Amino acid sequence: MAAGTSLPAARVDARTERLQRLRRAVDDNGSLHLKAAAQLLDVSEMTIRRDLAAAETSLALLGGHVVDAAQPTGAKYTIEQELDHHAQNKRLACRRAAGLIREGDTLFVDCGSTMQLLADCLPAGLSLSVICFSMNVAALVTRRPATQVILLGGLYHPSSQSFSSEESLAYMRKLGINKAFISAGGVHPSRGASCSNFHEIAVKQTAIATAVESILVVDESKLGSLKPAFFAGLEAFGKIVVGGPVGTETRKRFRSFAMDYAAKG
Repeated sequence: MAAGTSLPAARVDARTERLQRLRRAVDDNGSLHLKAAAQLLDVSEMTIRRDLAAAETSLALLGGHVVDAAQPTGAKYTIEQELDHHAQNKRLACRRAAGLIREGDTLFVDCGSTMQLLADCLPAGLSLSVICFSMNVAALVTRRPATQVILLGGLYHPSSQSFSSEESLAYMRKLGINKAFISAGGVHPSRGASCSNFHEIAVKQTAIATAVESILVVDESKLGSLKPAFFAGLEAFGKIVVGGPVGTETRKRFRSFAMDYAAKG
């Protein structure tokens, strides 16, 4: 195409539509992994890169994530907002899950407000190795005696106080993980486990694939809910620990899975 010649109108319109859809996804979730963006729009990652290179877009590619160019790490989900939500039921689930931990275990502890409570519930006196990728979890496990802590790094996401990078995923695949404790914002019998932040998908999936056993830890409010970032079917978990009272009808919906209900302290 000769210099100064504009792109065909249909091509421009398609790019504009893609950028609008990306804008909505970033507004809803704070960031979107490049691979997830390509899947969302059913185009190649190179097409996404070319779209974002357009001068008129308010989006940017940072650390393999599509982000708001003005506020590259903004997101609607925040740890501060979630800490007090269903806290008692989250702690019930975490206490039950912590009872599965044994001396010498190597654990992966996910990010989020529930995992902060799990870190606080880890059995005292046990020698453990803990792999994590969020500041709030690391702040607690680093205080434990006889605990080796591995903090995965990368691009920092303030909304969940977590990090993400391709290098950290490659490093995690080399580790021997006994148990992976995973959090979720939504747990649906047919649509699986989902979360609010797309950058967490690859980390959760890598932990699940690497661990000998994966345990999903949630409070009862998550059952039946859906969040935009799907990361695993419920069959991927050896156990799903749920804190709080769960009605008979809801239990029936999840009876095909390894549910462990913790309704009392």
